[in-house]
Amino acid sequence: MADADGMKQAKDYGLDTPQMSQGFHVKGMGHADWGMKNRLSRIFNPATSKTVMLAFDHGYIMGAAAGLERLDLTIDPLAPYADALMATRGALRSCINPAHNKPVILRASAGSTVLKDDMSHEVLGVEIDDAVRMNASCLAVQVFIGASGECSSLKNLVNAIDSGARYSIPTMGVTAVGKEMERTNRYFMLACRVLAELGAHIVKTYYCEDFEKIAAACPVPIVVAGGKKLPELNALKLAHSAIQQGAAGVDMGRNVFQSDCPVGMIKAINAVVHNGFTPEQALDLYETEKASLLKEGKR
Repeated sequence: MADADGMKQAKDYGLDTPQMSQGFHVKGMGHADWGMKNRLSRIFNPATSKTVMLAFDHGYIMGAAAGLERLDLTIDPLAPYADALMATRGALRSCINPAHNKPVILRASAGSTVLKDDMSHEVLGVEIDDAVRMNASCLAVQVFIGASGECSSLKNLVNAIDSGARYSIPTMGVTAVGKEMERTNRYFMLACRVLAELGAHIVKTYYCEDFEKIAAACPVPIVVAGGKKLPELNALKLAHSAIQQGAAGVDMGRNVFQSDCPVGMIKAINAVVHNGFTPEQALDLYETEKASLLKEGKR
C-alpha cells in the first residue's frame, strides 16, 4: 500500500523531456472539450502559454487588506495589464467594471478568517449557477493538505471540479500553507500532485527549492503565488525563477498592489513572464514607469 515514505524513491522527472501537449498550448489539457479549452485560452496567453493573474481575493479571510482598502481605485488601473483577475464574487459585482472583459478566476471556497488558528475547515461558498452568472472562466478552491481539514477541503475541490465540468469551467486547486503546515519541496511535491490527480485543471502553489521537479511532476499547469510583499527586485526574481523552472505563470497580489508603483510592477511582471526579461531588465522598466507616473502625478 502506498505511504508517505514512497516519495523517497521518486527521482526520474524527465527534466529534459517536455510533457506532450496533445496539440494544445495548455499543459495536460489536450483532451479537454472546446468550451474548457476556450476558457483556458483566455487565462493562458496562446502566444506564450503563460499567464499573469492579479489576485485580490484576500478580503475573504483578511478583510480590508493593506492596498485593497478601495478595490475600485486599486484594481481599475491594474486590470488592463493582467491576463486574469482572481477575486471574490462580492468584490467583482460591487467594484470591478465588467467592461475590462478579463477572464475571472472566481474564489469559490469560503471559511474561517485570520482570527482563527485553524483555517482549514472551508466550505464551497459559491454555487455553480452563480459562477455561470458571473461568467467565471475558472473556479478557485483552497486545499489544506496535512491540516485537520484536509479531507473536507479535498471534497470541496472534487465537488467544484464536478460542478464546473458540467459547464466546461475549469477549477484551480490552491495549496494552502497554514501556520502549522510544512513549506518544503517535499510538501509541495505531494500537494500539487494530489490536486492534479483529483482533477484540478490548474494548480496554484508556492515557489521553493527544486521547483523544477515539482513542475515536472505536476501534469497540469502550475501558477506560482507571490505571497507576502517582497522588495520589487526580489519579487521579479521569484517570478523569473518560477518561469524558468517550469511554472506556467504567476498569481501576484500584494507584490503588485502594495508596491510603490503598482502599474509599473504589473508591467514589469508581464515583461518577465511573457517577454523573457531578466529581473534586472524588468526592474529598469518598473523604475522608468514609476518615474513617468510620478511626473504625471500618478503612480
